[in-house]
Amino acid sequence: MKRKDVIKNNEISAIYEFNLGGYPQKVMIEGKSRKLPVVLFLHGGPGTPIPLSAGSRGMFPAFTDKFLMVCWDQLGCGINNREIDDGFSVDSFVQMTADLIRELRKLFQDNKIFLFATSWGSILSARLLEQYPEIVDGAVVAGQIVKKVFFNEEVMEGLSRSKAPQKKLAAIRSADGEHVTPKALQLVSSCLRKYTDAYQNKNGKQPAMGSIIWGLLTGPDYSFRDFKAVMVNGYRKNHSLWEKICKLDLSEALRAVKVPYLILQGDTDLVTPTKYVKELVDTAGNPCLQCRVVAQTGHLPGEAMMEELLRSLVELTAG
Repeated sequence: MKRKDVIKNNEISAIYEFNLGGYPQKVMIEGKSRKLPVVLFLHGGPGTPIPLSAGSRGMFPAFTDKFLMVCWDQLGCGINNREIDDGFSVDSFVQMTADLIRELRKLFQDNKIFLFATSWGSILSARLLEQYPEIVDGAVVAGQIVKKVFFNEEVMEGLSRSKAPQKKLAAIRSADGEHVTPKALQLVSSCLRKYTDAYQNKNGKQPAMGSIIWGLLTGPDYSFRDFKAVMVNGYRKNHSLWEKICKLDLSEALRAVKVPYLILQGDTDLVTPTKYVKELVDTAGNPCLQCRVVAQTGHLPGEAMMEELLRSLVELTAG
């Protein structure tokens, strides 16, 4: 079915504007029927609103046929681009998320609301449920951040087994995870991308990024400026968020979740080490907290992860 037909056949397919955290922000909501479960997508980054962005209207019928998808380009990127200075904190975005859920409750009073989070978005989902334990009915998360992002023994072991140059390994070993610098972050991230399967598993099939990019460029909602702000945006000069991300330990928040919370982890993910997630879930003794490992998958969702995410969301929302 052509994109324009998908949009036409959806009962809801529109851009809404809400005040979130004191800032007017645009949010795309789309679904076949207004009676479907509501699923709020919390994207990664910070500041990377893909694949389900506010500019993706009509692009993902596999999701919008089954859910009312809420696609929010978080403040500072995409359609909501603006400078994110060091005055913004993780909690700033948690409160914006809570504000958005309250607005969704007003719009869809009879619908259950779920979270679908990836990477940075997993911080928001964990912190949100720590502060507001039953604000949503459940969550499916890919690439859950637990603790020691980038600067941990799993990363070092993975890089040591790789073909990364010894000079770069020495520089990473000497980096201080408690006082992380942009240079150290860039170095470890680039080494993981180039020398390991931490981000993308080379044996796994990857999503058609060309089609996604073309879809954002040609859709009804994004200007070229919005499209550019998917990658080059208001987070460029922010360092405080990454400082806090590297120091976070979400173990206790995750152990205490009170709604169904399924974590999907790529088997070669070192960015958010799968070992940490499995150890946490296995020792939590919390039936709400579960983990599934997806084969031939790194931190970035490939086709296998997207298929598993869709299946898991269907299972969760049907329960």
